[in-house]
Amino acid sequence: MKVQKLIEWLAIASVSTALTGGAYAAQLDTDARTAIPSDVQQIIVVDYSAMQNSQAAMDLKARILPPELKQLEDALRVSGFDENHDVEELAFAAFRVGSDGGVRTVGIAQGQFSLPDIMASFKKKKIKPKMIRANALYPMGASGMTVVFLNPTTMVFGSNDALKVALDARDGLAPNFLTNQTMLDEMGQVDSEPLWSILDQKGTQFMMKGLLGQASQLADYDQIKKRLLGSYYTMNFQNGVKFSLQVATPDTFTAATLSSLLNAAAMYEKVSGTAVEKQAIDSTTIDSNAGDLEVSYASSDSQFSALLESPLFQTVVK
Repeated sequence: MKVQKLIEWLAIASVSTALTGGAYAAQLDTDARTAIPSDVQQIIVVDYSAMQNSQAAMDLKARILPPELKQLEDALRVSGFDENHDVEELAFAAFRVGSDGGVRTVGIAQGQFSLPDIMASFKKKKIKPKMIRANALYPMGASGMTVVFLNPTTMVFGSNDALKVALDARDGLAPNFLTNQTMLDEMGQVDSEPLWSILDQKGTQFMMKGLLGQASQLADYDQIKKRLLGSYYTMNFQNGVKFSLQVATPDTFTAATLSSLLNAAAMYEKVSGTAVEKQAIDSTTIDSNAGDLEVSYASSDSQFSALLESPLFQTVVK
């Protein structure tokens, strides 16, 4: 996913969506969590109600929202919901399905939805739902996607195939996210933040390969990639831009080796980077702590705005 590709480069080039920080927190309610299948690769959650407070956040969102997530967001918009007012939190969950491990994605919107008015609108337009057991799925305009309301504050939307898998998990026909203790533990580390994401082992391996670039071809990385256990990141835009990434490994040696490889990759990029890009790399700290790789970045709003115009950033988001 392009979201992962961008976050990979956040560590060394200083950059899915982004919002203000402070008192905001993006948390998924229990109904939302049960609609996410257990074999989840990545969850991204943003406090959407805070987004309008940060021009930098809106600029970043406009530039980097990947096609598969933009398609979900566009479907939400054309369906008649006002994502800037009705939706308070927006999440995307990517999960594996089938024996081939293909990835599907659903969107989850939380807010205060007037179900009587929404149902009346569907009825007036003579829109009839497709039923999956007791779940009523309604088309989202001409987007080809559908939406199901779990309760008056939570809806899940996406393709029919993705929603069926999500509803199977919610209805107890397949394991759901609440059975994935590893990812639940990761969530507990970050869900007090306005923007956060968690990745499982395979998602983390994919992310780190892109992050390391040519360094991922070294024998050292080939030895440690299977020892990457998972990762999570947070981002906010209060008083500048701040990004934090943590990657879990089983021991201090693996974390230290990964830190060394990532620092080498950063120095490689710095040699050919512009002045703005070099400043971004200098604003990034890469270290290890016990069994964890820790990456952090901080800049002013103006520095971040300049970075959005840099050649490196344009290459990253293509």
